[in-house]
Amino acid sequence: MVQQLVLPIKDSNVLKSVQETLLDSFRAGRRNYTIFKLGKATLLRVSDLMQLKKADVFNADGTIKQNTFIHDQKTGKANTRYLKPVHADLLAYYDWLFHSIQHPEGHITEKQFYKVMAKVGDL
Repeated sequence: MVQQLVLPIKDSNVLKSVQETLLDSFRAGRRNYTIFKLGKATLLRVSDLMQLKKADVFNADGTIKQNTFIHDQKTGKANTRYLKPVHADLLAYYDWLFHSIQHPEGHITEKQFYKVMAKVGDL
């Protein structure tokens, strides 16, 4: 896979605009917004976010776990990430984690999410 250059968003107005665009300008807006917010809150790489399953984030009763535990794909390190900062966003998007519109049985790919973010930059 081609490595993506990802720069941080430092301007709060730009951050707000990106979040609004993700939420309002795509058919899968809630999914894209939730991926972005979860990545921002946990500092996980897109490759790690795309591998998350419902069971990684939600308890069997549908409540959100306090933490998620993953093995970093790039380094293989074990990571525990705190989920409270994105609790409301996760509740608003319960039916995912992160399904593809074209292939509902699968998850969105890294490449597709980078395309979404590139499109946000063009809007």
